[in-house]
Amino acid sequence: MILVDKNTKVIVQGATGKMGSAHTKRMIEYGTNIVGGTTPGKGGETIHGKPVFDTVLEAVEKTGATCSCIFVPPYLALDAGMEALDAGIKLLVLITEGMPPQDTAKLVAQVKAKDAKLIGPNCPGIITPGQSLIGILPGSIFKSGPVGMVSKSGTLTYEIALALTESGLGQSTCVGTGGDPIKGLDYKEVLSMFEADPATQVIVMIGEIGGNAEEDAADYIKANIKKPVIGFIAGQTAPPGKRMGHAGAIISGGKGTAESKLESFRSNGVLVAMTPKEVAQQAAEALKQPVKAK
Repeated sequence: MILVDKNTKVIVQGATGKMGSAHTKRMIEYGTNIVGGTTPGKGGETIHGKPVFDTVLEAVEKTGATCSCIFVPPYLALDAGMEALDAGIKLLVLITEGMPPQDTAKLVAQVKAKDAKLIGPNCPGIITPGQSLIGILPGSIFKSGPVGMVSKSGTLTYEIALALTESGLGQSTCVGTGGDPIKGLDYKEVLSMFEADPATQVIVMIGEIGGNAEEDAADYIKANIKKPVIGFIAGQTAPPGKRMGHAGAIISGGKGTAESKLESFRSNGVLVAMTPKEVAQQAAEALKQPVKAK
């Protein structure tokens, strides 16, 4: 497992809002170690049996939290992230969609300056099955096992996790990085964590058309990752020039196509799956093989 486990102390920024409250309840029910929430002006209240604080600093001082799951509107996301960092939070899981890119860039720079980590924005979050779910992932479809997953797409994370689970393959940790062009953790950082994680034996990387993050990751895999990596690209049948949902899924200059990404995977030793079911089949086969030196 990487980044989070059953001992990770989590607060929820925006815990009393509609989305924050609903997902705080779901995270608590899953078993996540939620130690409190924050909403300015509502300190002293409780939400699903957990204390609410006015500030993140007070929440950290009272609970020892090291992770914050952020459910706030886009115009408040930068301030929320900065407040968490100033309070000493080391892992930010930023669910908010529609955060202005310039705000994200400022937050990413501050995350690096504070030696912290950011997942998101515009992401489903992270789950170490059976231990900690932070975000909006549907916990019931995940189970503990040896497959590490990193993905741009929330929906595809769920679909492929379900395919793995139904085939009897559990997951060590699943990280939804989000689909925005500017974000926190990227493929390479998560891949390096999985490479060093003894609980992860096979890695699944889920990408989509647009940008060059998958090609960069494929080069990194060839040079640095010894564990088997299975790659899947969404948008293989998208019409030319079509933008797909995520702000980062933009094809330009003939680059960022499904074909270019799949070719990059193949040329760098990444196993290619064309459907979620094939991901599970290839993962099962990879688990039977000894790890090869690259």
